[in-house]
Amino acid sequence: MTLRTGHVGLNVTDLGRSLAFYRDLLGFALLAEGKEEGRRFALLGDGERLTLALWEQAGQPFDGGRSGLHHLALEVDSIERVREYEEALRAYGAEFAYDGVVAHREGAASGGIFFHDPDGIRLEICAPTGAEDAPAPGESAPACGFF
Repeated sequence: MTLRTGHVGLNVTDLGRSLAFYRDLLGFALLAEGKEEGRRFALLGDGERLTLALWEQAGQPFDGGRSGLHHLALEVDSIERVREYEEALRAYGAEFAYDGVVAHREGAASGGIFFHDPDGIRLEICAPTGAEDAPAPGESAPACGFF
């Protein structure tokens, strides 16, 4: 396969609020920002490469009952780093789908945390290993599937 994800674009209701969440809380670097009324946006990444684009063009919060984005998964190197994000997100007051780190499925080494951004967009921060002893929310379906 020659395709790979270039970046993800999210519609948000309040760019300032979302920028504070993704930049200040999750650590994305601001690469560019458009401030023209009716055309506000922020391009975020690792400092060099674009990863996430925020577009202030949503009139309502995320609706998980409609077709489109299910969730955005972000990966870190270790389960300890996942727990650091969990602590920061709890202090922020983020809404979590599960209590703490969960395994991706029963017996999996990978796992993470599942939560919502200020617009209710479903997010995941996970690590490829370290969740071996974490509970799995369901026996047959992946943890990221139904939250």
